[in-house]
Formats: sequence, C-alpha cells, structure tokens
Amino acid sequence: MKTTVLRIFTVLLSLTLMASVFACTKGAQIETTPEPSAVPIESATSEPVVEATEQPTAEPTEEPKPELPAEPVRVGALAGPTGVGLSYLMDQTDRYSVELFTAPDQLSPKIIKGEVDIAAVPINLASVLYQKTNGAVSVIAVNTLGVLYFLENGDTIHSVNDLAGKTIYATGQGSTPEYVLAEILRQNDLVDSVQVEYIADNTDLIAKLIAGEAEVALLPEPHVSVACTKGETVRVALSANNLWQEHNEAALVQGVYIVRKAYLEEHADAVNQFLADAAASAERVKTDENAAEKVVEYGIIPAAPIAKKAIPNCNIVLETGESMKKLVSAMLDTLYQANPASVGGTLPDEAFYYVP
Repeated sequence: MKTTVLRIFTVLLSLTLMASVFACTKGAQIETTPEPSAVPIESATSEPVVEATEQPTAEPTEEPKPELPAEPVRVGALAGPTGVGLSYLMDQTDRYSVELFTAPDQLSPKIIKGEVDIAAVPINLASVLYQKTNGAVSVIAVNTLGVLYFLENGDTIHSVNDLAGKTIYATGQGSTPEYVLAEILRQNDLVDSVQVEYIADNTDLIAKLIAGEAEVALLPEPHVSVACTKGETVRVALSANNLWQEHNEAALVQGVYIVRKAYLEEHADAVNQFLADAAASAERVKTDENAAEKVVEYGIIPAAPIAKKAIPNCNIVLETGESMKKLVSAMLDTLYQANPASVGGTLPDEAFYYVP
C-alpha cells in the first residue's frame, strides 16, 4: 500500500514540475539571427551606395597675360597700303607708337639704327636689310599682296600684248615694283618691245598721266584711285597681280612686317600681341564701313572718297607662321631669279623667318 502511494506522489510531482517549466518558457521570446536574404553579388539594376561628400569648388583659372614692355612698341610704316592695314592699331597709343614715312629709304636707316622695333616694308627690302644687318631682322608677317595696276589715258590696252610698242612710266625703281614689272615683261616676251621710264614721285607721274604726257603708267594703290578720280579719261587697263599669277604659282607679295631680332628676343610677347592686333586692324579696315574716314584721319590717304575706292584694291592681309614663310620664300626666289641684287645678292636662310 505504501509503495503504491509513493508511486502516485512521484508521478504528481513530475507533472507539477513539467507544468511549471512550460509556463516559464511559454511567454519567453527566443532571439534568433535572421538568415540573410539571397541577394546577387552584382546586379545590373543595382548601383553601389556611395556616401555623398561635399567637393570643394575649384577656383577659375585665368590664362597668364603676356608680359608687355612698359614703353610702346615703335612701329614704322609707309603711307599707302601698309599704312592702311594699321589704321585701327594706331588708336592704341598706350601700346604702339606708329610713324609713317613716304619712301622706303627714309625708313631703312631707322631700322638699322634700332630706332624702330617693327616695320612695314617692301618684301625685297626686308631681304636686303637682313643681308645688310648680318641677320639682325626677321620677317614676321605678310601684310600686302598685289597693289600694282597699269593705267592708261585712253582705251587702247585690253591685254598684256597691247603694251608692245608703248613706253611705260613707273615709280618704285630699286624696289618691288621695278622687279615685278621686269618679270611681267620677261614672262610675256615684251622686254625688247617696251620702253620703261621711272619717275621718282607718284604725284608727278599722276600729273604726267592726266596731262597726256604719259600714255601708260604703272602705279600702286591708292595712287591708282587718285589718278582715276582726277583724270576723266584715265582708267585701269590691267592688273599686275592678275598678270603675275598667270605665270607664277605663288601670289604676288609686296609688303611684309619685319622686327629687330634683339627686340624679338627680349619682347616676344609684345611681338605676338602686335601680330594679333595687326590682324584685327586689317580685318576692320576691310569690313568697317567707316574705315575710309579712319585712314584719312591718320593721313595715310588724303581724302575719304579716294580711300573708299582704294581699300578694296589694296589686297590687305595678315599671314603669319608657315603660310607666311611659304609666300615670302616663293616671292623672294622669283625676285632672286630675276635679279639677285633685288634681294641683297643672296636668298635669306631659315633664321630669317619667325614662325612661332
């Protein structure tokens, strides 16, 4: 009997303990670590998350300004087409001091003595000065192409062959016009059938043409426009530029800019700035409707009607670098073949050309 009672007590005690444990664990929350979801390592639609950071704002940088000399650049030019191209540069008196001359032989001593830094000169004179100064100058740009025209007081010359038997009066002896005329006559087999007389002054030649004392004249602009305006029967018969290009691949170059090498070595920035300003001036002269008044203001051409008529025929350009070198070397070679003395006896070497 006691054994039975003991067994029943043991069973009841076990049930009570189990119920107590169940009650304690029923309300407890079991902490579990969630399984990571299956996400592909690389996804075409997913972008890496980059924490945004504020980037410092870059300060704008200015291009270094050229170091220009304190004193204005001394520029020498000839009244006429080369001066026309500088008309709008002459306004910049803080940067340039421009002096005009009426003849190349007035300007040459200024260059040789170092009294001019940059000069506009006939192309053959540039080469001559290079030889005379032992290479102390460099050509930096072409500023003028063909500006020479054959004029007649009448109406008998319509082709180059019509010059046969005539006497041609011209200016520019010892300079580019003389050698251009000689080459045109040679290329057209007219050397023996044409007589050439040189007059020192363009104004005197215009008067001679208008008076009928000269039947044919070779003149440069703007003197061509002066003659045609003053003489009722004076007209342009032929363009020397067109005749030149019929027999020569390169254009007829007449005017260039040169610089003293000593100045170039010390003030290269100023020279490059001059080229930029001269290019802008040349472009304005060709496009600005008020250019004629500007040219007259500086005394380059005497009257606005003349200037307005002459500017389109002045063939003003600004060629630099390799293009300039090609034009100048071809023209000098042609002049040298015609007369070595015209370019100073020998052709300039590579050091003559400034190609930045």
